[in-house]
Amino acid sequence: MSTTTLPTSAPTRTPGPASAADDDARIGVRANLRHIGALARRNVLQIKQDPESMFDVLLMPIVFTLLFVYVFGGSVGASLGGSRDAYVNYVVPGLMAMMGMNIAMAVGTGVNDDFRKGVMDRFRTMPIARSSVLIAKIVVEIGRMLVATAILLGMGFLLGMEIRTSVLELFGAVGLSLVFGASLMWIFILLGLTMKTAQAVQGVAMLVLMPLQFGSSIFAPPATMPGWLQTFTDYNPLSNLADAARNLINGGPVAHSIWVTLAWAAAITVVTAPLAVARFRKKS
Repeated sequence: MSTTTLPTSAPTRTPGPASAADDDARIGVRANLRHIGALARRNVLQIKQDPESMFDVLLMPIVFTLLFVYVFGGSVGASLGGSRDAYVNYVVPGLMAMMGMNIAMAVGTGVNDDFRKGVMDRFRTMPIARSSVLIAKIVVEIGRMLVATAILLGMGFLLGMEIRTSVLELFGAVGLSLVFGASLMWIFILLGLTMKTAQAVQGVAMLVLMPLQFGSSIFAPPATMPGWLQTFTDYNPLSNLADAARNLINGGPVAHSIWVTLAWAAAITVVTAPLAVARFRKKS
């Protein structure tokens, strides 16, 4: 008696981190942009439901401008050959660099918090490009950064800041700050995906932020610093961004500072963005 062997169906494979890369490759550019738009809208609606999340953007530019202008304006302004009014034109463009870095830190804590709440796990089960989840966060944070920069410039004008070049160059300074700030967000996203808690992300971020911010030309001219600190300041990307924004608004040579800032932004993005997306796929 002959027996007939029935064909068996192949086991169903559950999509995992390895197949996520294949899913990304199959998603076209238009679909990817549509996913980014939908996720960005979700993040904006989340801000609308929690207006307190905008307090840092609304209040930080006001507090920092008043603090540094009225605490350091007299002494540093005198070293610049003027008074507090001269310091306003010096520090406000520098604070544009500082705003971007502080807001970028919030992206890392936000990503970490979303993972702890299980939001990111839900996104990873959807047929969307994994990178679109992170890019959507960056898009919304760039909008928050733009709001903070507008408030910062408004405070600067109220305190006597002048545009000594043109409005077009002012917009160039704002755009340069946004580009560099967006590149920094990839660092903090990677940090948020690596650390276990949002508090750990903040702690590590502050250890990085403090030396970079105060060891730069944001608040005071490097000429008044010790020689070893001047060397650190010269290679600090925040100094190049602050100098570029300052010279775009006040006048002065800008080509070198702009190209160095853009080179830093490109290098940071090229290195950290793929690492962040890979970590997002594999994070358990």
